[in-house]
Order: sequence, then structure tokens, then C-alpha cells
Amino acid sequence: MTQGRLVEAETAARRAKLLALRRQGIRFDDPRIMGLGYASAAAARKDLTRALQNHHDEEAAEAKVYRQQENERLDDLLAAVWDKATTPSPVFNKDREIVAEEIDLKAVDTVIKLIERRAKLNGLDMPVKAELSGPDGGPMQLGPVGEEELALLMSIGRNAAQHQGAEEEAGDDADEG
Repeated sequence: MTQGRLVEAETAARRAKLLALRRQGIRFDDPRIMGLGYASAAAARKDLTRALQNHHDEEAAEAKVYRQQENERLDDLLAAVWDKATTPSPVFNKDREIVAEEIDLKAVDTVIKLIERRAKLNGLDMPVKAELSGPDGGPMQLGPVGEEELALLMSIGRNAAQHQGAEEEAGDDADEG
């Protein structure tokens, strides 16, 4: 083993022991941690940070490889159904005569699902924005709320939704007339 690999192996072993001791709740200035060869508690803390960062980098690399493999699988699946989803095929009547051409709607649905999966895998979709608002669209008051106040706020929300639904129905009726 080369000198560089030997040092690397020793560092990995020391960090593994450090992590095990820290999981047990052992303080950085404890003699068991200092006995691993650290000059100070700060040095041990810094080494733990490095170990965690290295682990994070390894996880990120593994996630990148996984994402790439999944994208390649999705590519293969898309290639398998793309023509059916985009090229019209003949539709025959009972006498085997061509009466129309249509695309395969199941294949289209499959393509859409594969595209949605790719977007989710790669984080392409925008996150859904949710907003809480108080009565009449004003700011929501946060703080301790009693059961009565909570029930009142909920009833206001229900009443507003019912009122809006009634207005929409009235608008629909006016459009038909």
C-alpha cells in the first residue's frame, strides 16, 4: 500500500471511530476522542465536519449516478412508445377497410407519465405555492387560538366558498339565458 493510501485508510478509520463516539454522545474534549490523536477538541470537531462533508459529497455523487441511470431508463421507455404516441395508425372497419387514422391514446398517456416522471426526477417542476389568508384575503393572524375562534374562522372560510360557488352558478345560468 502506498503512503498516500495508508494515510487515507488511517484517516477513514479514525473518522469512523470519531463518528461512533459522537453518536454515543461523547463530548469532543473527552479523553476517548482525544485519544484518537487529535491535538484539541476543535481539531476533532473540524475533522468530524470534514467527514460529514465527504460523506455528503459521496451521497451527492451516488444520487447523480442514480439520476443518470433513471434518465437513461426513461429514454429507453420513451423511445419504445414514442412512435405509437405520435404517428397515426390506420383504423379498419369490419370489412378491413381503412376508415381513419388515429394515434394510440394509451401510448400518449404513457408518454405523458414518463415525461412527468422525468420532470419530477430532475426537479423541473415549479414547487406548488400555498398561501393562507384571513377573512377577505387579509393577513392570517398567527398566535394562540381558542376552539371558538378557530370554529368561527373555519365557518367564515366555508361561507365564503359557498358564496363564491353560488355566484359562479348564477353566472353560468346567466350565460345559458
